[in-house]
Amino acid sequence: MPHADRNLAHAVHADRDLIHAEDTMRDRLIVGLDVPTLKEAEKAVRELDGVVSFYKIGYQLAFAGGLDFARELASGGTRIFLDMKLLDIDNTVAKGVEAIVRMGMTMLTLHAYPKTMKAAVEAARGSDLCLLGVTVLTSMDEQDVIDAGYEYDPHTLVLRRSEQALHAGMGGIVCSAEEAEAVRRIVGPNMAVVTPGIRPKGSDHGDQKRVVTPAQAIRNGSSHLVVGRPIVGAADRRAVAEAILDEMRSA
Repeated sequence: MPHADRNLAHAVHADRDLIHAEDTMRDRLIVGLDVPTLKEAEKAVRELDGVVSFYKIGYQLAFAGGLDFARELASGGTRIFLDMKLLDIDNTVAKGVEAIVRMGMTMLTLHAYPKTMKAAVEAARGSDLCLLGVTVLTSMDEQDVIDAGYEYDPHTLVLRRSEQALHAGMGGIVCSAEEAEAVRRIVGPNMAVVTPGIRPKGSDHGDQKRVVTPAQAIRNGSSHLVVGRPIVGAADRRAVAEAILDEMRSA
């Protein structure tokens, strides 16, 4: 191959690699629609159109009409992480999971209790729903875990629940990015490791206690980053989301 043609081929491959990296990071950034009204959620989605393709809907928006909004977004091809943190008797969890499968959601959280996970996995079998086991909330530190009656420190409890999620056949884990590297060693390369508590440098931590930057989360082995208030609370949401994506790509 002539030298000029080789250079052109290398340039084409470099462009393709860059496009792939950009698409991959867009798939890995989940924006938390932590707003009180549908009107505000719809505005955020409009402002982030073309930059973000994955959203989290939790209690606040779900109880303000957000479940119908989740269905609407999913029907249009947008991926939705429904953050319900299910925990109940096995039959109730199973029936809830079956209903959420029919909604077309991409991800669903439940607390990483072995019986709960087993019931959910059986209910979701054959579907594309990725079930995520919530280990220890990122708003909790060691004293909070002790006060809740656990004999383990947060790190040990996260690792124990990660092992249980792996054995239950779950699709992934939710943990702090501080623990992502250790969790990845347990669950292997195929399970999702979803990390909230992501805060760009200089941003307010709010009620989060175990936080890291987007770049560090990627380096630690996180597959998906959940970013809520730093984006939705920004004056220019689009610019903040793009900056976070750039930081993720740099890692």
